Amino acid sequence: MNPVLLKPQGDSTSEVIHLGRAVGSARAEHYYRDWFRPGWAAIRAGLAELQAAHPGGRLVLEGAGSPVEVNLQPRDLTNLRLAQYLRARCILVADIERGGVFAQLVGTLALLRPVERPLIQGLLINRFRGRRELFDEGRRWLEAHTGVPVLGVMPWLDELFPPEDSLDLLERRGRKTGAELKIAVLKLPSLSNFSDLDPLEAEPTVQLRWVTPGEQLGVPDAVLVPGSKQTLRDLGVLQRSGLGAQVQAFAAAGGHVFGLCGGLQLLGRELLDPEGREGAADGSGGPTTASAAGLNLLPLRTAFGESKALRQRQSPALWPAAGVLLEGFELHRGCTRALEPCQPLCADAGLGWVMGNVAGTYLHGVFESGPWRRSWLNTLRRRKGLPLLNECQPHHSRQREDLLDRLADAFAQHVNLEPLLGAA
Repeated sequence: MNPVLLKPQGDSTSEVIHLGRAVGSARAEHYYRDWFRPGWAAIRAGLAELQAAHPGGRLVLEGAGSPVEVNLQPRDLTNLRLAQYLRARCILVADIERGGVFAQLVGTLALLRPVERPLIQGLLINRFRGRRELFDEGRRWLEAHTGVPVLGVMPWLDELFPPEDSLDLLERRGRKTGAELKIAVLKLPSLSNFSDLDPLEAEPTVQLRWVTPGEQLGVPDAVLVPGSKQTLRDLGVLQRSGLGAQVQAFAAAGGHVFGLCGGLQLLGRELLDPEGREGAADGSGGPTTASAAGLNLLPLRTAFGESKALRQRQSPALWPAAGVLLEGFELHRGCTRALEPCQPLCADAGLGWVMGNVAGTYLHGVFESGPWRRSWLNTLRRRKGLPLLNECQPHHSRQREDLLDRLADAFAQHVNLEPLLGAA
């Protein structure tokens, strides 16, 4: 996991988590003053643990954003400070699809500090469309003007790769022509664990449609409520915008609704925050004790406390594909209990609940199971009178691995890392 994680709490305040443990809260204007040194210490501790566990291994670092945001460079923990600390050999990657690739590379190199400039030992052009030889002159120009070798030109690959972040996922619109099911996904302000949706995004017959609070829900085949970093705050947004009422009306009319982790909590009857761990539902943040009514689609009560569930889980499913072994992980704050008899989603009590056409689970990765995912989709297809899908499907991780193997093969074909790795 990330050695440093900031969990937004509203009102420009975030919970600070170091090496998986909450260590305090910080306001945006005081974060670098109060938490820069402890954060750097946590990063070094995480590196030391990795190096001890994998002696002689190779560590791959990825920067976040531009490494030359000059207003942030003196206190930037996410880019070249780490590379300089480890004396890493760095590749500067430019996205030619966005345009201005020469300015990206030359401008970035020009803004690097003298101590950072020698770290950049290779350039890489990414997402090039067309014939590579058309860029040969540009490649020679870059090497002549920067003195840094161009290690390769990666072509545009017409593949649906797992999204790098939630923004990448949200920007995917209308890419499928054969979609038979439309699933509305609530675009919560504090959306988390967006990768839970990868297996559905990869289904050729499914089109995900993101619905922002304030927009009309429409008449989808199902509604998905994803995870949330700030459950109470997102609940308040849904209620004030009217989107929550639309989901309630959709479920009352027989529509299928499914909640994941924080989304499961939102579907419950009541959410209690006696210690102010989640912030207030009005978004004011801070240590505010609160009790809020949920969407009341499942008879559940969630109480937030100091402890946080973080564990791998396996459990046989009881619904809708009985006997299928579900694998995934729990990662949430809050203890949820059923207030009325409720059908369990799987054999492990407390991991998920079902009531009629509404269900939810704490199990991240539930859609990774091919048989379970297809069984859930077939409940939607039966209602719509569509032919049923084959439920004998492999785990989504196999499909993902095949996709990444194709990416690795293309990388090996078009990029030469020998000048970089040969110096190891």
